[in-house]
Amino acid sequence: MSTPIETTAVLDLTPGDLDDLVEELRAYHGIYSPLFQRREQREWAAHYLHGLLLDLPRKSIEPLVLAVEGVQPQAVRAMQQFISEGSWDGAALLHRHWQEVDRDLGEDDGVLILDGSDFPKQGETSVGVKRQYCGELGKRANCQAGVFLGYASRKGYTLLDRRLYLPQEWLTEAAYAERRRRCGVPKEITFTTKPLLGWEMIHAVRQASPLRCRWVVCDEAFGRDTDLLDRIAGLGLWYLAEVPHDTRVWPQRPATGLLPWSGRGRPPTRVRLLEGEPEPTRVAELAARLPARCWRRRTIKEGSKGPLGAHVARVRVIGVRQGLPGPEVWLVLRRNVLTGELKTYLSNAPADTPLTTLVRRSGMRWPIETAFEDGKQYLGMGDYEVRSWRGWHHHMTLVILAHFFLVRLRLRLKKSAGPDPAPSAGAAARGPAQGEV
Repeated sequence: MSTPIETTAVLDLTPGDLDDLVEELRAYHGIYSPLFQRREQREWAAHYLHGLLLDLPRKSIEPLVLAVEGVQPQAVRAMQQFISEGSWDGAALLHRHWQEVDRDLGEDDGVLILDGSDFPKQGETSVGVKRQYCGELGKRANCQAGVFLGYASRKGYTLLDRRLYLPQEWLTEAAYAERRRRCGVPKEITFTTKPLLGWEMIHAVRQASPLRCRWVVCDEAFGRDTDLLDRIAGLGLWYLAEVPHDTRVWPQRPATGLLPWSGRGRPPTRVRLLEGEPEPTRVAELAARLPARCWRRRTIKEGSKGPLGAHVARVRVIGVRQGLPGPEVWLVLRRNVLTGELKTYLSNAPADTPLTTLVRRSGMRWPIETAFEDGKQYLGMGDYEVRSWRGWHHHMTLVILAHFFLVRLRLRLKKSAGPDPAPSAGAAARGPAQGEV
């Protein structure tokens, strides 16, 4: 088997490893405390971050406050107000967070990772909750749907931003008007698809921060949206987007032109495929027709899953835009050696991009998926019981900051331990990764 293609470092530090690091957390909180307008807000933010990092079975507000503050009923209510109703600006904290991410993880070829994460919920009172497909459960269920942006480089990975997806009914049907009011949904919010929510986050990061990045990777839920891909390309970024097998492309650019004018009415102005030109082909069909000599065996190191063997290939193709030829892009194909599962990607990376680079980027979705696992397992990401629009975004903002605290600490401990540090307690608790002995 070939040497595994490295993607990014694994986060192997958990709250269970943090015994006497209160001073570390105090210094970290000091980076963001000036962004809170009031002293009380700064204090509650510090307590919430501390609570998220404690080793608790559940991290909803009441057990979190009890662990940090002791038995103080007024403190529980005050924390609920801070998260659900507080006027502090989560976006400002995230903008500052992006600067810190660049300082610790930033690289010129850094990767933005777009993905969704869902949160099962009971009842109908939480903002945006609806019976819909829930990725966490793998079926339709009552849940809230979030869209997140992550970042990865060779140094590590973290989360950058968050958006709550509101189903169209929530914003257009009169039956939801009272729910919107109770949950504090801003009146200016309109229905926005998940790809557009992703675009808003990518655009915000590019416009408001110095975070170095070159690539955007995403799964087919986002990759199928050609408008999103064109917007990403318009920012000067290179995408490598997984796409459905029935995505159509042209192996060569077909000829287009105006239909001949009959001499009657207005002359044709709409460009069409010329007669006799072929229809675009499904990417899975192109993969099936590729000769064996076009495939290469590669091994990709995808986080805790260990090395993944794959046969990979790439072909220059023409994308489809509204039935007409669009940009020339890479079609990247990856077939699992053991299962035969085929993954298909499109990328606007330059024509001289090495195959190894494209293969490495195809293995860069795992960091955000692992960040979700870290967040839900260790940081109370899904334990919130707040129901409001503001509360959801405030909670997710502080979870993002808590996750990056672990990332920074891991980097510092790794540096002080030398090139081959001993495994952390968190890594030992998880056990060996698949494929390791």
